[in-house]
Amino acid sequence: MFRKLIILFLFISVNTFADDGSRLWLKYDLLKDVKQREVYASLTKHISFNEDSPIVITAANELQMGFEGLLGKKVLISKNMGSKTGGIILEISADGPNVQNLIEDGFAIHSQKGNIVISAKTPSGVLYGAFELLRNIQTGKSLNKLTIVSNPKVKIRMLNHWDNANGTVERGYAGSSMWKWTELPFRIDPRYIQYARANASIGINAASINNVNASSRFLTPEYLEKIKAVADVLRPYGIRVFISVNFRSPRTLGGLKTSDPLDPEVRKWWNDKTKEIHEYIPDFGGFLVKANSEGEPGPQDYGRTHADGANMLAEAMRPFKGIVIWRAFVYNADPKGDRFKEAYEQFKPLDGTFDPKVIVQVKNGPIDFMPREPFHPMFGAFPKTNLGMEFQITQEYLGQSTHLTYLAPMFKECLDSDTFAKGKGSTVAKVIDGSLESHQNSLMAGVANTGSDVNWTAHPFNQANWYAFGRLAWDHSLTSEQIASEWIAMTLAKNKTAQDKIRTMMMQSLPIYISYTYPLGTAHMMGEGHHYGPEPWLAKSGRPDWTSVYYHRADSVGLGFDRIGGISNALTLYKPEVQKLWGNPEQCSLDYLLWFHHVAWTKKLSTGRTLWNELCFRYYDGVEQVKKMETTWESLKPKIDKETFENVKGRLKIQEKEALWWRDACVLYFITYTKTPIPAPFLHPTRTLDEVKKLVEIYHLR
Repeated sequence: MFRKLIILFLFISVNTFADDGSRLWLKYDLLKDVKQREVYASLTKHISFNEDSPIVITAANELQMGFEGLLGKKVLISKNMGSKTGGIILEISADGPNVQNLIEDGFAIHSQKGNIVISAKTPSGVLYGAFELLRNIQTGKSLNKLTIVSNPKVKIRMLNHWDNANGTVERGYAGSSMWKWTELPFRIDPRYIQYARANASIGINAASINNVNASSRFLTPEYLEKIKAVADVLRPYGIRVFISVNFRSPRTLGGLKTSDPLDPEVRKWWNDKTKEIHEYIPDFGGFLVKANSEGEPGPQDYGRTHADGANMLAEAMRPFKGIVIWRAFVYNADPKGDRFKEAYEQFKPLDGTFDPKVIVQVKNGPIDFMPREPFHPMFGAFPKTNLGMEFQITQEYLGQSTHLTYLAPMFKECLDSDTFAKGKGSTVAKVIDGSLESHQNSLMAGVANTGSDVNWTAHPFNQANWYAFGRLAWDHSLTSEQIASEWIAMTLAKNKTAQDKIRTMMMQSLPIYISYTYPLGTAHMMGEGHHYGPEPWLAKSGRPDWTSVYYHRADSVGLGFDRIGGISNALTLYKPEVQKLWGNPEQCSLDYLLWFHHVAWTKKLSTGRTLWNELCFRYYDGVEQVKKMETTWESLKPKIDKETFENVKGRLKIQEKEALWWRDACVLYFITYTKTPIPAPFLHPTRTLDEVKKLVEIYHLR
């Protein structure tokens, strides 16, 4: 009977403590290898620090929690260790030998006189070093004779939250907002601390906590008190709070007759408001602004420039350490124009006119977070302006919460692209980290994919995109494979065979997704409004560049947007070396072919297939590759936590169904132009185009 009770208890325990994903990659579960635990334990007997700042204490507490979980032992924390050995020393030093090669936020980890010393010039650097040490233990690396020196390549590493005051999240696919505005400032949700820990562990040091389509309400005393409460939670983790602001706020809040950035009363209003914010949040990070974009107000409403608006806010921020981030996502409704060019054309005349406190935040590509885009032509063309990167972590056009799509390769593809701005090697990464033009301020921002779902990101694998963004913002030289390996070991599996299979799935996932949605450089064919599922036939919308036909330009001759001088001369916005890469359809990478060329359906490509046959091959192969991912995942069942396994399994089934939806929608639509059968051995879809179109109508009814 007693034995039965033990078995029942173990059964209940295992099922009660199934992995719900809430701990993200900060899983401090007991290491199974006893010898490995003993080795680690001998090097982590105690923790001491020489400066008791809140952030250093956070680092010590995190190490203590990590060691107790991973190694199963109690570890004491003390102010000074004295002559003891076998412990961890957290050291702040302005000019000691261990910090000579460090910049702000950087850290060094060394084995020294029988201890492991984490050194930094700042408390935040110590915190990042503590998480690096824990990552080494979680991933099974040796701690003997450590010599690690790590500096962040980007100064401001930020999450942009598109969260609204009513609890919704624009382009959020993991539940409602994590910010409980109705409860703040009186109740602090414990998830705020978990969120701060997760961000600090990957080096994220800034968060803009409200939607760029901003409500002026966030600048009222009522909300500043709430934002202060959030800032107080994030501060011990080295994270500064930014606020997205509405440019019309002087009118809507201040009662002024105008929001003209050159009006003295408007400038005074922003100066006073900025001082007021700092009374609540002394280390306020700054403003994030979306202006004169998609209906949002801005300086152009008053005949002023983006620089006029940004510099007005920079003036208000001048007495403080914060900055102004001004988004470059702007475009006009011009059916005869090319949205590809518009941000460049609006901002290019302003290069050199922005205040040094301003960073112009540019999306990775010229349209809008498509699964694959050429790098934005603004990168490498604005030597006198601080340019920051804006990636989208939330998967607006990448399967949202139902498709497994690992985004590190997409981030890397952009960062590693060569702009040739100052000759070969002038990569986008060097532009946005400031090194190419010796800019002091640098920024990499990612639109967050967090929400109220228990595992934060809905799809378990979407956590990897948050993780990858942070790691690349810290060090863009890391490889996608390395980042995937870390995340897998910290979240899903310790078994090497399982890790290898999962990493392969992740690395193949983005090319697979592109194959069945946007092959060969097609773009912007998603469902209207919700941006979910295919709608390549969309021809009418609120503006022409919100339609699909505006982008794919399908006709009886061929497919693609001619940007080499036919419909548009957008290719000329790039340096000659880049133009050479993409300008000749015979030599252009197939990944970007239809971005720049209108290609005949019968044109034979480098694969030996015609354009039409190649499109069909990719659409059909994409579906088959999703099925192979399902088979691979099924083989991992014994190695994966049951709850996580079933969650991913179900989402892969959805992905297969929707890959088929994309395939059928696109081939059935484009065949109306090609008038050519689907090539063997592929079978014609069993449903008609009209039947597929009804699926979109059903989705609109949801």
